Amino acid sequence: MSSQLISSSPTITEIPTPKLHSRSHTLSQRTQIPLHVYKHPAAILLELSTSIKEVYQILPHIIKSNLYTEHLFQTKLLSLFCNHGCIAEAARVFEPIQDKPEVLYYTLLKGYAKYSSLHEALLFFVRMKADNVKPVVYNFTYLLKVCGDKGELRRGKEIHGQLIKNGFSSNVFAMTGVVNVYAKCRQIEEAYKMFDRMPERDLVSWNTIISGFAQNGLAKLALGLVVKMQEEGQRPDSVTLVSILPSVADMGLVKIGRSIHGYVLRAGFEGLVNVNTALVDMYSKCRYIGIGRLIFDGIKRRTMVSWNSMLDGYVRSGYAEEAMAIFEKMLDEGVEPTDVTIMGAARACADLGDLDRGMFVHKLSDKLKLGTNVSVMNSLISMYSKCKRVDLAVDIFKKLRGKTLVSWNAMILGFAQNGRVNDALNYFYEMHSRNMRPDTFTMVSVIPALAELSVTRQAKWIHGFCIRSCLDDDIFVMTALVDMYAKCGAIHTARKLFDRMNERHVTTWNAMIDGYGTHGLGKAALELFNEMQKGVMKPNDVTFLSVLSACSHAGMVEEGLSYFTSMKRDYGIEPGMDHYGAMVDLLGRAGRLNEAWNFIRKMPIEPGINVYGAMLGACKIHKNVDLGEKAANKLFALNPDEGGYHVLLANIYATASMWGEVAKVRTTMKKKGLQKTPGCSVVELRNEVHSFYSGTTNHRQSKKIYAFLEELGNKIKAAGYAPDTSSIHDVEDDVKEQLNSTHSERLAIAFGLLNTSQGTPIHIRKNLRVCGDCHTATKYISLVTGREIIVRDMQRFHHFKNGTCSCGDYW
Repeated sequence: MSSQLISSSPTITEIPTPKLHSRSHTLSQRTQIPLHVYKHPAAILLELSTSIKEVYQILPHIIKSNLYTEHLFQTKLLSLFCNHGCIAEAARVFEPIQDKPEVLYYTLLKGYAKYSSLHEALLFFVRMKADNVKPVVYNFTYLLKVCGDKGELRRGKEIHGQLIKNGFSSNVFAMTGVVNVYAKCRQIEEAYKMFDRMPERDLVSWNTIISGFAQNGLAKLALGLVVKMQEEGQRPDSVTLVSILPSVADMGLVKIGRSIHGYVLRAGFEGLVNVNTALVDMYSKCRYIGIGRLIFDGIKRRTMVSWNSMLDGYVRSGYAEEAMAIFEKMLDEGVEPTDVTIMGAARACADLGDLDRGMFVHKLSDKLKLGTNVSVMNSLISMYSKCKRVDLAVDIFKKLRGKTLVSWNAMILGFAQNGRVNDALNYFYEMHSRNMRPDTFTMVSVIPALAELSVTRQAKWIHGFCIRSCLDDDIFVMTALVDMYAKCGAIHTARKLFDRMNERHVTTWNAMIDGYGTHGLGKAALELFNEMQKGVMKPNDVTFLSVLSACSHAGMVEEGLSYFTSMKRDYGIEPGMDHYGAMVDLLGRAGRLNEAWNFIRKMPIEPGINVYGAMLGACKIHKNVDLGEKAANKLFALNPDEGGYHVLLANIYATASMWGEVAKVRTTMKKKGLQKTPGCSVVELRNEVHSFYSGTTNHRQSKKIYAFLEELGNKIKAAGYAPDTSSIHDVEDDVKEQLNSTHSERLAIAFGLLNTSQGTPIHIRKNLRVCGDCHTATKYISLVTGREIIVRDMQRFHHFKNGTCSCGDYW
């Protein structure tokens, strides 16, 4: 290791030595300070001063009394200026002093190290050498601490070399500083080497290396060191506990955490705020939020870190409302929030979708002048995006200086979450054009956006990008790719990627099982689930939701009932609202409507919109007016502003030829200003996405499309197609057929057939459920044209080929 300090620092010969002010005597050689100087009122006032303001008030008296040249006052002023961070003033006191004692050098060096730059501190250290001042061990510890805090590894190594040269390589204080530098500069192996070579180690040394391992993500090794230190006779103190508890939390080792809690009580540390705060954090991260709250409530003098730990604990545990209650309690008690507080509150508002409180948090951040804090602004971007105000998120993003990768990721994810897929992709392209390299989070944000487009060509492009970016081995990126290919209709490609993965997360299994389910491949979904159960990966609530949905789409009722029972009995997973909705859908699709209704009535929780929505959809399929009315009335009470449920009820009435009731529903919708969501189908062709709405003629090929549809209609009728116009009335039969034949998916299919060559599959995406007549017509179109047509509607995939559909007419 080189003993040279800093290659760019001035050498001894470059430091000018004042002719009259060089250091030539030690403190013992200096003249004894007169008694009247010691007892002077100004000396007493300096000794009692507690602020820099008081020092400046005393200074005129010192000058007026001509005491400025007295060594006592010079020493005291230098020390006070250094302690208060006024290094320039301290230097002005230091320079004129004749026969400077070594202690003044040490004091000023400490001031430079603590309050100035590392470069300035090192310049003064070289000055000390020039003035023949022999360094003491604490000079090195000051400098090493600055290197560690600033991550200056190279300079830290050079100071280490100087330390060895000056004979302090065996000094416990100096070597502890060396260990700290290497640990904070992510050189944990080198840090442990230095620690292991120390002839003696005190408690501070142990705490330094334990903290180093913990902060470098080596939680298990950090815990092992705690055991080892006790074996060597060192008793952990509060600093040890505060260092190790985050590691316990990261690994979710609540049993060890409780043991540490017991040690806290036995050792008498329960009154220490920092220890209690670390316990709050540990219990919260281990999902024992109740115990964390009890400890928090018992803290008499809470610090800002205590408040932030409790707030963050609630947010992490999914208790956003409780998090906001803590935030409001903190404000009521007059505690001023920090940037960490604002970020926690913003995340809670995001989870709640609470725009009003989110805007209050934003205003508070402005009041605290945090507008330039990139991390705070990133959290606000995420909050507005989750509150469906991506426009406000864009405003923050555009004004933000010093955008980080996190900023871009938050904005891309925000667009994707709000259905603005093209904007998400455009921002991704712009980010890439600025030479900002995407990370895992970027890709798992942009890949789902592409999945929503359901365009195989773009799916292949992003897959290639992941390979070129060396992210194709990342488990989360690969999971996103599996999900994307499944949602683009390429279920076999998704399975190939799944099989190639060396490691799979539970979300990987969920994506593949769900993919099979949405493609109507219920048997394959259950086979994969059974394979998962045989391995080490345990299914979670999402896994069971995917399994139940797969059973529902494939009509596997008994299997679905069995898995629903197994979910709680064998895995201890309490069913949520989505699981109950899936069960109602399973029974309802199978025509077991009374059983589905009884299932709803016996639910242990109040049924939600998705439960009654599944029931209403099943009543539409099976034309059950009575139960359809009951389900619809529940939905009208839960969500009176949704027009889709009124449309479904009107369709049920229309199927039963109850035209008077249909008129009543339409009148109600008109009075409430409710509208039916227009059907829209999209098809991608030669890098351009073409959108079609039912009955519209604004596409540039509209004339060709409608003429082709008329010709196609004659062909499928000749093949056996019979139009179903039972849900349309008040118009002539030929008009009814025309209305059906111009649904958005038929326009998209016609466009695809006209503009692609024979043998090319047609990929269509629709925003609503495919109606029964279009489903039948598409089967015949696939038969007479010999083309494969893949339609992804709002619920599942339909693969039409040779006159049949993959759903088996069960959807």
